[in-house]
Amino acid sequence: MKIARTIGTVTLSRFHPAMEAANLRCVEIVDTIDRMNEQPLGGDTIVAWDLCGSGIGDLVALAEGPESSQPFRPEVKPLDASIVALLDHIELN
Repeated sequence: MKIARTIGTVTLSRFHPAMEAANLRCVEIVDTIDRMNEQPLGGDTIVAWDLCGSGIGDLVALAEGPESSQPFRPEVKPLDASIVALLDHIELN
């Protein structure tokens, strides 16, 4: 799981039938915790299925790979990443 910030919305004009009613967000990966408050973050930018209703600028937890489609089982979704949690506060000791 990775930390990312939502930076935009993705709209599809044509899509795979399994992607119907998808809320897709453009997210930027937090590459280092020291730069979490900087804009832009400087990490990779990817498209993720939004399971949580995130808004622009929200910090989110991102699942990647096969785990990203687990909430939809037994249905199969063509996903590489999904937003699985909204992060309110991060505290490191």
